[in-house]
Amino acid sequence: MTTAEAHSATVFDSDFVQHLHANYERIRAETPVRRLVTQLGLPVWVVTRYEEAREALGDPRLAKDADGTLRVLHAKLPLEADGRIFSGDLSAHMLNTDPPDHTRLRKLVVKAFTPRRVEALRPRVEAITAELLDGMARESEVDLLDAFAFPLPIRVICELLGVDESRRSDFRAWTNAILDATEDRARADEAIGEMTRYLVELIEAKRERPADDLLTALLQVSEDEDRLSVQELVSMVFLLLVAGHETTVNLIGNGVLALLRHPDQWAALRADPDLVDGAVEEVLRYDGPVMHGTFRHTTAPVRLGGVEIPEGEAVWVGLSSANRDPRQFPDPDRFDIGRDAHGHVAFGHGIHFCLGAQLARLEGQVALRRVVERFPDLRLAGSPDDVQWRFSSVIHGLRELRVRPRG
Repeated sequence: MTTAEAHSATVFDSDFVQHLHANYERIRAETPVRRLVTQLGLPVWVVTRYEEAREALGDPRLAKDADGTLRVLHAKLPLEADGRIFSGDLSAHMLNTDPPDHTRLRKLVVKAFTPRRVEALRPRVEAITAELLDGMARESEVDLLDAFAFPLPIRVICELLGVDESRRSDFRAWTNAILDATEDRARADEAIGEMTRYLVELIEAKRERPADDLLTALLQVSEDEDRLSVQELVSMVFLLLVAGHETTVNLIGNGVLALLRHPDQWAALRADPDLVDGAVEEVLRYDGPVMHGTFRHTTAPVRLGGVEIPEGEAVWVGLSSANRDPRQFPDPDRFDIGRDAHGHVAFGHGIHFCLGAQLARLEGQVALRRVVERFPDLRLAGSPDDVQWRFSSVIHGLRELRVRPRG
């Protein structure tokens, strides 16, 4: 596959997302790197195969710094396109930085997400799960995302950070609007403003009244006489709130859908709940919550799998596509909770590997295990083929998942 051949562009739109795996199966068979064009007319190079994806995730020439990425995106956008979709607001966090800034920011929060600290949250995750499933049990039909998959992780991350639980519905509305900005730019701008104002107020309140929570710790932490600036704090809390619940919402939703679409796998987990750890890893591989890594840009020409991406180009690493690469995972479209799915890139790879991966795994394990135990006859309320996927370039998740708890 030559660079010229890879230049033939496919449009990334809502229809592409609704048939995500079929589209990437076709592209993967043709080339490890393909240029897509977004609905705004922005050309983006997408890495589709596993080996090349791992290589790209660790290549420093594929930079993450927000300023450089914004320059590339605005340079590549057609003149008539609305460039506000790529805003610098709320972007001064570690996901959008490279060393040494990334190293500095990550070490200020990494201690909050050690395996021991995450495991200490298990009793609280179990308690919230039981409460939410009690609520589901009172309904004949329910949207599992609204009733369970959303409130579980948002309550956990809000408690961890010290955010008022009464604002959790606001956070869902804000993050959905921001992540789905291609559908409603005006609402996304409004959401960014509302969320920023709230987080600035929250930070000031924590300065005045410190508490035993992560946000207070971030305000007080000192590493080599370092501190987070106000902008960095706001962006960091934004990242932790969004990444801390959005990925787990879709891990749970996608996982329940996969199990219900594969009754033999539901039955296997029901018969042996100890299979849940492997089930979560297979869900992450098969239908993980992150479609593409966030934007990178090339600071020099980068050759991947024989295709050269020129300098100054926008790049997505296709995590969903890489996890269905048959070169790495035999029979990749088969959902099998007994499969050894370790090595998947659902949480990324390298220095930007998801900081909250252990927390997401814990919440996913508790959630899937307790759902299957509590509702062994759970059924989809409609046809398995009727589900609709959200239109986002980052998140791979459902619009809703209507189920009947008692079958």
